[in-house]
Amino acid sequence: MARLIVKSPYIKCGAGKSAGGYLKYIATRERVEIIPDDRPPTRKQEQLITKLVKDFPDTKTLLEYEDYTAHPTKTNASALIALALETNWDKLPSADGYAGYIALRPRAERLGEHGLFGDGDAVDLTAVTDELNHYTGNVWMHIISLHREDAERLGYDHADAWRTLLRTHRNDIAAAMKISPEDFHWYAAFHDEGNHPHVHMMAWSAKPNQAYLSKDGIRQIKSTLTNQIFRQELLHAYEQKSKSRDELVAETRKAMLELSKAMQEMTCDHPEAEQMIWDLSRQLGQVSGKKTYGYLPKPMKKLVDEIIGQMVRLPIVNECYQTWWELQCQVEDYYSEEKKRIRPPLSQQKEFRQIKNAVIKEAEHIRMNKISFEDADMQDDGEQVNTYDMSYECQKLQSIANNVDLTLEERDEAAEQLEQLADTGDAHAQHIIGAAYRDGGLLIPVTAKAQKLLERAAEQEIDAAQYALGKLYLSDDADIHDPVKGIYWLKRSADNGNDYAAYRLGKEYLSGENTPKDAASAAEYLWQAANNGNAYAQYLLGKLYLMGESVPKDADAAYKWFTEAYYGGHIYAGMFMDRIDRGEQYPSSVMLAATRLLYHMGNIFRDNAPATPMVGGIHIDRKRLQELQRKRIALGHKPDDHEVEQQQGYTMQFH
Repeated sequence: MARLIVKSPYIKCGAGKSAGGYLKYIATRERVEIIPDDRPPTRKQEQLITKLVKDFPDTKTLLEYEDYTAHPTKTNASALIALALETNWDKLPSADGYAGYIALRPRAERLGEHGLFGDGDAVDLTAVTDELNHYTGNVWMHIISLHREDAERLGYDHADAWRTLLRTHRNDIAAAMKISPEDFHWYAAFHDEGNHPHVHMMAWSAKPNQAYLSKDGIRQIKSTLTNQIFRQELLHAYEQKSKSRDELVAETRKAMLELSKAMQEMTCDHPEAEQMIWDLSRQLGQVSGKKTYGYLPKPMKKLVDEIIGQMVRLPIVNECYQTWWELQCQVEDYYSEEKKRIRPPLSQQKEFRQIKNAVIKEAEHIRMNKISFEDADMQDDGEQVNTYDMSYECQKLQSIANNVDLTLEERDEAAEQLEQLADTGDAHAQHIIGAAYRDGGLLIPVTAKAQKLLERAAEQEIDAAQYALGKLYLSDDADIHDPVKGIYWLKRSADNGNDYAAYRLGKEYLSGENTPKDAASAAEYLWQAANNGNAYAQYLLGKLYLMGESVPKDADAAYKWFTEAYYGGHIYAGMFMDRIDRGEQYPSSVMLAATRLLYHMGNIFRDNAPATPMVGGIHIDRKRLQELQRKRIALGHKPDDHEVEQQQGYTMQFH
């Protein structure tokens, strides 16, 4: 792997020490002729290297050390000893045996008087040496080296390239050393030696106490020079890495979305987490003010973190988190080289802070004995109309408008004719076009038109239109919201046999959000829907009998309704049956808390799945999309109901 090595020891001048000798050495040192010698190193070389590594452990980080350990030859041993000694020059006076080696090193052809350069070429070696001999501050000795193959490929196998490089970035190096540009003094010499051509650079400040070089500063110098030396290669590498990263992100996103979807559809059997949630719910009663993570006492925060830790023990949660974590590490590895990263607990991952408040919310619902309905996946067929009750013309036009295989013009024409039919008083056409103006599609959404058309159909006792109108009045649309009218039309629909309207009324009378709580009315409407096979009403009745809410507490009746709901396809009902069979004594809300938390976590993982690059088409802002989804849900629809398809334009979903 191509890389630049930068070493930056320093000499603390004064008190009998100076850097003048080192400067003279690097300036006048003869170029060593490269005469490959593949014979094993001499015993003296091996002993000296052993001593070097022991006395100066940093020797192991040199490129020359890598070469020597891979191929222990005389040539590689000589190159390692030379640079190790130069790197540790400041320590040599007190290290017996090293100075002598330098003095006796094999020499070759001399290249002029000296090779020293700085901001200019005409360097007075005597004057600079004298300056350093009288200097009392720290003098840094940067040694910057490359593999020979990299130096030759990139054009850094001669002094001119290094002179240009260091002169270009002298101010950057000064900044890294906390030296102002006008006070920055530096001189360097290039040594074309061994397998690693390198440059020695001595740097200091005109003000002895000004300079300071930290590890971050050294990294800054290395980064600056690396970016320049490897610039073209890095640009190509980043281009390739970006492409690979995008492919990786796309695959990871797909895996995460599949896992999060599975999470949303699972029931959770986790007694340890449930016990902790139950404990948290009881402790929350002692907290005044906001019940969010940031306002909780430390012991409660710890308990929240422990609950999340327990949830991560579920294989599907751990797999989803691990998938996300591995992606983050891989993407970061494309652009930085760091030590192996350790996955932090999910509770400490800032991207998933929402999970903490989701835990608290579930515990608070338990404490407040807030009833839940678990009907997010309910197939809302309350607006469906038996086609046999429609006129032939209405059936035909609806079929054409819904047929995505036809041209947009054909479907537009059918919608226009449906609207004309509605104007003649056809109740089913009024219902169809009213729903289309509510939901959008081939028609631009206009709430006022939707209201007017649905009212005309509702007055003609179309129970599906009455149900749709009731939900419209109960929506959060400020221009239409009217709870009194909403409840009225739901009652009309339920009285006409619409079981979905009856179920919705049961929920409304239990929650008390749009009408005063009424246990008797709630039970009455839920009975209606349950007896006609609505699994969600059956499930809710089972919970009420188990809890003794709105109806007398009756475990047998609860089990009966849970059984019917389970065979009707309600997965939560089966969970309650299992818990009753095991004789668990938790409140019913605790049984659901961990499952709902699993659902919340699935949503959070989904929302934090990595974004894929847009190849084309229209991008809808996530917040805007969520806003539209909330509006649809407020109208009583499933989150994925009335989805807008983009096929030959917009598609209208008729009922």
